[in-house]
Amino acid sequence: MTDLLSLTATEARHALDQKDIKAVELTEAYLNAATETEALNAYTVLTPEKAMDMAKASDERIASGNAGPLEGIPLGVKDLFCTEGVETTACSNILKGFNPAYESTVTANLWADGAVMLGKLNCDEFAMGSANETSAFGPVISPWTTADDADYVPGGSSGGSGTAVAANLCLGATGTDTGGSIRQPAAFTGTVGLKPTYGRCSRWGIIAFASSLDQAGPMTKSVRDSAILLKEMSGFDPNDSTSAKYEVPDFESYLNQNIKGQKI
Repeated sequence: MTDLLSLTATEARHALDQKDIKAVELTEAYLNAATETEALNAYTVLTPEKAMDMAKASDERIASGNAGPLEGIPLGVKDLFCTEGVETTACSNILKGFNPAYESTVTANLWADGAVMLGKLNCDEFAMGSANETSAFGPVISPWTTADDADYVPGGSSGGSGTAVAANLCLGATGTDTGGSIRQPAAFTGTVGLKPTYGRCSRWGIIAFASSLDQAGPMTKSVRDSAILLKEMSGFDPNDSTSAKYEVPDFESYLNQNIKGQKI
């Protein structure tokens, strides 16, 4: 079997569906990788017990033929998304100790589809930054850093998400983008990031930076992975007055279409 950490989410999903691997072993591999690379400072907190419980439940659903579209896929969550019972600080000491009593709509969608939560990812404080150097947890280190290039940064504000995906510390991550906070770290870390059209993903339960511009989006290892993740993150939410009431397309089905004649 291929090294579990080298898989894309698409490949892992196929291997899980074929019962070539278990969600528990996949999750354990990513938890171990995150622990062994703490120096990168990508995660603010790991949730191993929660992750393993979710992975066990995923294995049971797969075995019974009731797998969701993201069943058993280990993900990291930017520390702007409220996660029920798991500290959510926007990487600021102001919110230290805040354990939400509710789940953001985006992360609730992901868990309902079978994804596994590995932990919370570092970011610039309140998403205000472009190098991930303003976090109360300290700066995130670019996985491309070498002794000769010690000043590399992963970009921001979703720098923890970019580093975690690039360093194989999760199969995908949530990010938020106001003025480049997904796109820039994706470019800096060699990953795929997308800021969806405003209103595509609910902002409910996401700590705001600029409410009229903020939008959640995926950060992944491949374009196909982003298409898959975005579909499950999207959807109308009555709790968000700016949520777009449109049917969610199957983004993955568009990947091989001809773009001849299209204009940007």
